[in-house]
Amino acid sequence: MKAPDAAAFEALALAAFARIPEPFAGHLAGIRVTVAEFADAETLAAVGRDDPWELSGVYHGRSMDKESIWNSGEMPPVITLFRQPLLAEWCETGVALDDLVSHVVVHEVGHHFGLSDEQMHALEAGA
Repeated sequence: MKAPDAAAFEALALAAFARIPEPFAGHLAGIRVTVAEFADAETLAAVGRDDPWELSGVYHGRSMDKESIWNSGEMPPVITLFRQPLLAEWCETGVALDDLVSHVVVHEVGHHFGLSDEQMHALEAGA
C-alpha cells in the first residue's frame, strides 16, 4: 500500500471543509490548506512542542474573535497539515485516514473561531 501524497491530503482536507455545516461554513472563506511533511522548528516552538511527530496540524492567522475592521494587509488564514505525523498516527491507530484528517481540520477550524486546545478537548470529551 502506497502512502498518500500531499495532493491526496489536501483533497481529504478540502472534503472535510465541505462537510462543515452552516453557520460555521460561512465563516471559512479564504482559509487556505497546505501540506508539509513536518512542522519546522519555529512552528514547534510557537506551539510549545519539541517533537515534530507530535504535531499533525496548525492554524496560522488571526482568529475571528480577534478580527477587527482596523486590521488590514494581513495574509489569509492557513491550516497546515503535517503529512508524516498523520501517516504515523494512521498506521499506529488504524483509524481511517480521512477521519484523522477531518479531525485535524475541524480542530484547526476551532482555532479560527478562537477556541483554545483545552476548550476543544473539553468539547470533544462532552460529545
